Amino acid sequence: MCVFCEIIKGNIPSKKVYEDDNTIAILDISQATVGHTLIIPKKHSKNLLEIDEKSYLDAMLVAKKVASAISKTSNDVLGFNLLNNCNEVAGQTVDHFHIHIIPRYKKDDIKLEFIDNQGKFDLDSIAKKIKENM
Repeated sequence: MCVFCEIIKGNIPSKKVYEDDNTIAILDISQATVGHTLIIPKKHSKNLLEIDEKSYLDAMLVAKKVASAISKTSNDVLGFNLLNNCNEVAGQTVDHFHIHIIPRYKKDDIKLEFIDNQGKFDLDSIAKKIKENM
């Protein structure tokens, strides 16, 4: 059973903020920050690697629309993180593609940090491998 498919069917309650023929947007029950919203295509796809292009593009357009609406709810919303976790190792806990919109505030507890590996990897080699698989 996919929890998001059940929410889409109306079998599990949610706090829906947007819906159209292809996509819903609901408040994340965890509320990492106030207004944390999930954009969920109605057509089930496990993750970013499996979603069809139309469903993906529809979801991204809804993400833009919802982020814009969230930004108008408070002058304290200073920016957003748009996040997708693909597979368990990356933090995906529901096997249904979705996008997190996480509003950012001056003082919130969200920390997204990247390690500076400059010089550690051969960028030319990495780029070549990716291009070969396009």
